Amino acid sequence: MGNNRPEPPDAAGERETLEGFLDFLRATVVYKATGLSDADAARRLLPSDSSVSGLIRHLADVERSWFREDVDGQDDVTYRWSDEDHDGEFRVSEADSLQEIIADYEAACAESKEVTARYWLDDPCTVDNGHNVRWVLVHMVEETGRHCGHIDILRELLDGVTGE
Repeated sequence: MGNNRPEPPDAAGERETLEGFLDFLRATVVYKATGLSDADAARRLLPSDSSVSGLIRHLADVERSWFREDVDGQDDVTYRWSDEDHDGEFRVSEADSLQEIIADYEAACAESKEVTARYWLDDPCTVDNGHNVRWVLVHMVEETGRHCGHIDILRELLDGVTGE
């Protein structure tokens, strides 16, 4: 498993620091999943629907929800969850390609970065939810970091691989 994650800056402005840590965590998601088979990535080891593939799909949907929909106001964003199936993004099987799931996640992250580049940290979200772009970036550092920990534990349970 190669580690080509971008390091966050040691000393930078607020925006560069927030984006640097988020980019590091986004790359960590991919790093921790790389090398798993489709079957292992879809395997549920907990009573919940959590799996490596499901968590990555969840993170892709969350990226699109916060950045494209809430920050940018796009109304054509689709998700795997719904009112009828709140955990739809977690429903994966060994027939789902981990490589395609990772590619979709990386595309979602690129979309998020493109949106973020057009706004200032103090700009309010287009969707009136009381948040600004800074809050969304901090929230995504938290959300992605939390799920990196979940993926790390699942990976260790699956094949014993641990990492930083």
